[in-house]
Amino acid sequence: MKQFIIFYAALLTCQFCFGQDSLSSSPQLFQSGSSSKVLIHNDSSGSIRVAAVSPYKTTFVTDALVITGAVGTTLLGYSLINNKKDLTMDQLAGKTKDKLPFFDRGNAGYYSSQADKDSYILFDAAYAIPLVFTYINKNERAKAGQLIVLYVETIGITGAMYTLTAGLVYRSRPFVYGDKAPLGKRLDKGAQRSFYGGHVATTAAATFLTAKIFQDFNPHSKLQPYLWGTAGGLTALMGYMRYKAGYHFLSDCVLSSIIGAATGILVPELHKNKKFKNISMFPEMGEGYKGMSVVYHF
Repeated sequence: MKQFIIFYAALLTCQFCFGQDSLSSSPQLFQSGSSSKVLIHNDSSGSIRVAAVSPYKTTFVTDALVITGAVGTTLLGYSLINNKKDLTMDQLAGKTKDKLPFFDRGNAGYYSSQADKDSYILFDAAYAIPLVFTYINKNERAKAGQLIVLYVETIGITGAMYTLTAGLVYRSRPFVYGDKAPLGKRLDKGAQRSFYGGHVATTAAATFLTAKIFQDFNPHSKLQPYLWGTAGGLTALMGYMRYKAGYHFLSDCVLSSIIGAATGILVPELHKNKKFKNISMFPEMGEGYKGMSVVYHF
């Protein structure tokens, strides 16, 4: 929990330091038509500086409030989870497969500690994937601070929704419905939060965020379909591992995938910078003059 709070506090600092465009002077020229847009600035010495234009807009107050709200909700969710009660032996005896919806009976009683351990490899890697792509892609790297803000919001909102739901909803994990898992584990309150899957939702949010940001910064790249496909594949793989481990039912995994993917796509989409959406501006230079041509697309 302590590391969790420090993580958010550190990334909130990135919003203050890097959330806004580093070029504060008024742009003279805007160029479009390539895979990324650029702003051309004249500084006091008369030299020209070129900077990538982000498709997103972040503001300190709004984004700080969103992140703070996500952290607060997550803490509330953890409090609710910690206050859950263990099952009694009588309650455990009533956990029978026939009481489950027909579509969730497939893995009732499943338990695999190895599958559970394996799922954490992908789970931990998912947190790093968006940051790695921001670093290796030059268009994204130019706006790294801003993209870290979107990353924090995406992971924060995903975590907030999961912990709050897991704290409020009592649903036994699949392994509770069999005898493969140790008795103490089946009775433990931690086994009462099958709905919904945090691992799956986080993996989906992180990977679909990566694909969405890459698409917005590199609209003409042929890698786009592969990134979207990889996002879907990794999410499905995580869902399979959690299903096989006996930690989540099929419906949990499906819903988690939808929620995570939607968060990963919608957070950057809602930050889309509409300012230059319908405007194309090109530099115009000739003997004795320099300026720009502006075209508005209706």
